[in-house]
Amino acid sequence: MSQMEAEPSPPRAARFSTRSLLYIVLLVTALVYLPGLNGGFLFDDFPNIVDNPGVQPQHLDPQALARAAWSSPASDFKRPLASLSFAMNYLATGLDYRWMKLTNIAIHLLNGALLYWLSLLILQAAAGTPPTRAATPGQERLALAIAGAWLVLPINLTAVLYVVQRMESLANVFVLLGLIAYCQGRRDMLAGGRGLLRCALGIVGGTACGLLAKETAILLPLYAALIEVCVFRFRAIERRYDARIGLLLLAVFVLPFAAGFIWQLRMVLHPQVWVERDFTLAQRLLSEARIVVSYIVWTLLPTPGALSFFHDDFRISRGLLDPWTTALGIAFIVALIAVALAQRRRRPLLSLGIALFLGAHTLTATILPLELIFEHRNYFASFGLLLAVLPLCAAPRPRLLLGVLGAWWLALTAITAYGWGDQVRVTEMLAARAPASPRAQLTLGESYLALSRLAPDAADTARARAAFERAAALPGGSSLPDSYLITMHARLGLPIEERWWTGLLARLRAKPLRGEDIGSLELLVACAGEARCALPPDRVAEAFAAALAWPGPSARLRAAYARYRAIADGAPDRRAD
Repeated sequence: MSQMEAEPSPPRAARFSTRSLLYIVLLVTALVYLPGLNGGFLFDDFPNIVDNPGVQPQHLDPQALARAAWSSPASDFKRPLASLSFAMNYLATGLDYRWMKLTNIAIHLLNGALLYWLSLLILQAAAGTPPTRAATPGQERLALAIAGAWLVLPINLTAVLYVVQRMESLANVFVLLGLIAYCQGRRDMLAGGRGLLRCALGIVGGTACGLLAKETAILLPLYAALIEVCVFRFRAIERRYDARIGLLLLAVFVLPFAAGFIWQLRMVLHPQVWVERDFTLAQRLLSEARIVVSYIVWTLLPTPGALSFFHDDFRISRGLLDPWTTALGIAFIVALIAVALAQRRRRPLLSLGIALFLGAHTLTATILPLELIFEHRNYFASFGLLLAVLPLCAAPRPRLLLGVLGAWWLALTAITAYGWGDQVRVTEMLAARAPASPRAQLTLGESYLALSRLAPDAADTARARAAFERAAALPGGSSLPDSYLITMHARLGLPIEERWWTGLLARLRAKPLRGEDIGSLELLVACAGEARCALPPDRVAEAFAAALAWPGPSARLRAAYARYRAIADGAPDRRAD
């Protein structure tokens, strides 16, 4: 028996009531997020938007838009549609982060409405509702509950208020539209209509458009295949199996994914790919088992400390028992897969939800040499968890539990959105949530430094120094905190402590350079170019020597060194020996 029993078709008033509730849910979501508009830019917003002249066109003309489309440093694929949207924001309101965040909120609300539509189609298919019949009131209420919960899930906040992650939310507009088209096409086919073309266009068109915003849209064919396997089951109107759907999925999913996997596997097996990471391919796969399980907890039972934005303090798995939760995480994921397979016919929504959640992480939690953890990677994956869990909450007690959870999700999202509503408040909140994260403490120091305007006696100057000191003392961090301490004191004309130089050099020599380490050298170069910033030339030269000693120095590092040599050669009083 399916999870959703057929009910009589709802009267028009009931359907109108559900749609009205959807509008209310969208309005509540907007009100929850609006306090976060004033929080400014953060972290990767700077290289992608603030410091990227490509997305800051002065005029609306084809050449400027073309430059904007291909200006993103975030990916080799450039994500042109997302970059164009930032450029359009800039043309309308300049670098006003409030309007950029408001655009993100509008995209999130659109996705919420699309998710309601998709959920309704999936619920109808899972219940075996005839394609010619409207959704039942129970199906509409459940679809509304799924969409409403997804809209206010705390784990989805960074895909909304973190401006640059419009890339993720915008890509999912096309993912959801593509899946809706696929489900509608399948219903048309089961009603005797010509829905195959709609299915094909939904997958191909949604994927192609979504890829222009972010590469995660490449998973749309996988999602469609999982929906087919779990709820439509390749059914045909007059026979048990529709070969056309099998051939379509073979053409747009199986063969392209197999080719892509082989292509990526050849790349990731090359040791040079992992030089700038703190982990190997094997360690990444082991670590992601724990991380994916953590995502489940953070989605359904979130706490402020878990949703800390910065996760660079995560302990990498070095073996199955190092730490021991690695083996437990792998066992849990295997158990989830077993449940999904075993429940495919009896509880298709549970099976599909698990499959969509795990499927959503096949790109970012497997073999690609990406950073290990980001909360926004659950923007679509969290829909899978809700689809698996919420249909089980039909009895009175589970509904009460769901109500409590919903209130907690709403409250935590509102609290976090309020924290994101001020440039300093957000960095203080994130540093408090992640006290062991070097990046969190560094970002807090940068906020205080910006407030201090380098006034020697300002309280914010002292706070900035304390935050940089905490960041420098934490294991696993970059050399940036040391560079900030050195350059801040040089500009203030205060003594530079020897331990900062020692720490900087030790980190540059300890492991291959990351982008943050090159950024720390760029800080030294910028300071050396200022008349008031007296850095010892021998120390700066020593730092560059440590960095350049690593094989294959990047173009960015070589450019930084060239700028420093030009400065040093043009200032005899600071020339290195």
